[in-house]
Amino acid sequence: MIEGIPLGRPSVGEAELAAVADVFASGWLSGAGPACRRFEEAFASATGTGHALATSSCGSALFLGLRVLKVRPGDEVIVGDYTFPATGHAVVQAGATPVFADVRPDSFCADPAAVEAAVTSRTVGIIAVDVAGQPGDFDDYRAIASRHGLWLFEDAACSVGATYRTRPAGSLADLAAFSFHGRKGITAGEGGALVSDRAGEIERARRLHTYGVEPALSRRQVVPAFEEIGYNFRLSDVQAAILTVQLERLPALLAARRSVARRYHEGFAGLPGVTVPAELPDREHPWQSYLLLLSPGMDRDRVVTALRARGIQCTFGTYASHLQPVYGKRDPLPVSAGLFRRHLALPMHAGLTAEQVDRVIEAVREEIATCG
Repeated sequence: MIEGIPLGRPSVGEAELAAVADVFASGWLSGAGPACRRFEEAFASATGTGHALATSSCGSALFLGLRVLKVRPGDEVIVGDYTFPATGHAVVQAGATPVFADVRPDSFCADPAAVEAAVTSRTVGIIAVDVAGQPGDFDDYRAIASRHGLWLFEDAACSVGATYRTRPAGSLADLAAFSFHGRKGITAGEGGALVSDRAGEIERARRLHTYGVEPALSRRQVVPAFEEIGYNFRLSDVQAAILTVQLERLPALLAARRSVARRYHEGFAGLPGVTVPAELPDREHPWQSYLLLLSPGMDRDRVVTALRARGIQCTFGTYASHLQPVYGKRDPLPVSAGLFRRHLALPMHAGLTAEQVDRVIEAVREEIATCG
């Protein structure tokens, strides 16, 4: 029986196990402890920001960011449409209304012209999503935000290790949120982080993520007072220890993903009906996902089913958020809707071998040929 090729697989090993053993020996396994603080310091440095807060997920980091930005009912937040709905969900959970902006056909990130057109008197900010890890046009987003007095929030869920005009993802906006889900560039299975140069926002988020009080490790009061309702959005020290090791390994993990992307590019060169993803010249792509765009006449879902039958895990790209029923009826956004129908996400992780990549390429070429 031929072994299947997973869509994603965490690259973890003995170093991560040793870090977990150290946490076990310390006696502090719960959240917001010494291992979390060590990871936060390292992650702030890696993202070129002054402060980082480890959280339970990217979704909780997005929500905390919106809370400290003082988003309120009646506010509108512009969101790049082509994204996992956790982005729009966070806006709704904060009490505001997401206004989805169509995206560029090459980067899949919010089109600055669409963002500008979406601004109204109720708009308070912009969430720009780094789709598949590649940052969008942040200088343009910043200019729009400045013209209209808005804040700018980077949804960097997929973009650990990415850069935009030499600046690291995470440092491109007022706040940024990251994910450490199992398919991401570094992972502890789950987890997230909120980063910023704004010390006040991060410190308030730190209180909110521990039910509304300062975490025990840094608490100065003997009996802290609860002055606002908070949440349990902490990352455990076990996860933080794993992430610290993963962050140290990030250059090698990125190099492996970029090698896979290059091999895919070469393997699909000249294949009719298929467009390979673009890495824009002023950015470094971390390749959290590899998304092939099929021509409009091809049945993407049939290709997915056929590849899965051959032991190759694959799926669609991500969501055209405005089409999701939870948000109600929205005006059509044709670029995002087209990507949603036509994208094919192939296996992408740091552990893929050259033989596995070649097997994927061969299978895709054969299945695409039957769709022609």
